[in-house]
Amino acid sequence: MSLVIRELGPDEAEALAAELGALLRNCVEDGASVGFVMPFTQAEAEAFWTASVFPSLRRGGRVLWAAFEGGVLVGTVQLALEMMPNQVHRAEVSKMLVAPAHRRRGHARALMSALLARATVEGRSLVTLDTRSGDAAQLLYASLGFEVAGEIPGFALAPEGSDRRDATTYMYRLG
Repeated sequence: MSLVIRELGPDEAEALAAELGALLRNCVEDGASVGFVMPFTQAEAEAFWTASVFPSLRRGGRVLWAAFEGGVLVGTVQLALEMMPNQVHRAEVSKMLVAPAHRRRGHARALMSALLARATVEGRSLVTLDTRSGDAAQLLYASLGFEVAGEIPGFALAPEGSDRRDATTYMYRLG
């Protein structure tokens, strides 16, 4: 099956709320450290999109890409453009998600390539992100030109709902 990367407008994204929620939930259940901990319901996953992402999309403060394989949603990434007045030269990567069954096929790299191209078009010369220290995603980001700015220990609770606190690594890309 061929991979299709597409920017989603607000209406299309809202029509995919259940699928976006299922993707997010699936990733968290698989251990992705993306801000949520188990137990994590489908309703909570959909509420994230509805309350956080969709309003920002409508304001033009965020861009959302989706990866489809055979017409099925298998990944997403967001570029946050709403910054403080002294930071209009930068943007942030948010919620890089690839369904566990579809990982290691280049989907995340394809999503990030679309994101980085758009950041350039938007005149954003600095792109930042954070990722759980040591995750495979950190290697992907490094291969795309992101550099480590630093690490914060004990930054986030582990997604499985334990008391473990994982470190996060902040990364940036100039260009």
